[in-house]
Amino acid sequence: MEESKQKIALFIDADNAPASKFEDVLSEVAKYGVVTIRKAYGNWKKSSLKAWEELLHEYAIQPIQQYDLSKGKNASDIALVIDAMDVMYTKDIDVMCFVSSDSDFTPMVTRALAEGKVVLGFGERKTPTPFVNACSKFLFLDRAPDQNDKSQDPPKNIKSDTKLINLLRQAIEATEEDNGWAALGPLGSHISNKTSFDTRNYGYKNLSSLIKAIDLFELKRGPGNLYLVRDVRKKKG
Repeated sequence: MEESKQKIALFIDADNAPASKFEDVLSEVAKYGVVTIRKAYGNWKKSSLKAWEELLHEYAIQPIQQYDLSKGKNASDIALVIDAMDVMYTKDIDVMCFVSSDSDFTPMVTRALAEGKVVLGFGERKTPTPFVNACSKFLFLDRAPDQNDKSQDPPKNIKSDTKLINLLRQAIEATEEDNGWAALGPLGSHISNKTSFDTRNYGYKNLSSLIKAIDLFELKRGPGNLYLVRDVRKKKG
């Protein structure tokens, strides 16, 4: 596949990202291509980065030392953005990946997208919303457990997530046929073009599983055994 040849640059804000989830990050980016640049930023003299330090050699990550020169200023963020801009314009890179929970790299992401790059983001749920939404795809590292794993506790009622429900309804309305049914493929593509939405952040492996869990929508098999979805408010009779 041509996609497997894409080159990826990975930038880690080690001060604000969990080292314990790094294998999840690598597993995801491997779907897009080969990571040719791996850099992690932080004050490596801090004991809090011990977990990241243990991963440096194992995963060939280049540590970039940044001292805490002034209180309240994150030198690592600035160094990361400068390096990312340099890589974007001087290296043959197709995908840019940012791992951070506390920092807002929205301007950097916006510029990378304008240059035709795919931008992947990883962080915890405390990550600033503008940064999450700006990415091509953003995966929460503290996301809901997989609902196919029966040993896990069920998530909160996702029907109460107004933002999610509105996103799905708007996508259905934009891609539906005259009969009110929308094909799941175009529906998913429409959502991906608008936001960094990922069903795994809700504990579901794919869009059909997520929709099945919400009784506000109908799901059925259409021609070619493909899924069709409809807002129950449009159900006749």
